[in-house]
Amino acid sequence: MTYLWAFLIGGLLCMIGQLILDYTKLTPARILVGYVVSGVILGALGIYPALVELAGAGASVPLSGFGNLLAQGIRKDIAEHGALGILTGGLTSAAGGITAAMLFGLLASVMFRPKEK
Repeated sequence: MTYLWAFLIGGLLCMIGQLILDYTKLTPARILVGYVVSGVILGALGIYPALVELAGAGASVPLSGFGNLLAQGIRKDIAEHGALGILTGGLTSAAGGITAAMLFGLLASVMFRPKEK
């Protein structure tokens, strides 16, 4: 049942993004920023953690999950380090994912050479 919920919630998030892309004039970059901000807002309202509990990776892997992760890290670091946590919390909580994305991007750039059209 966990896999079904992950598929349904993750698919719903992707479908919403595709519909926004198809029926509005928003650029992909603005949609991505909207997803991150919505994850922050839903996390602050306490809705996104419940969604992650239900759907697991179906809710934590999309960009809205990244926004929620940033917000959780900032909230935790503010409690531990005060106002300095505003600057350090988000990157500290997301460091593993950011590092993985950078390493896989580097690997892809070394392994594959783009060709001009």
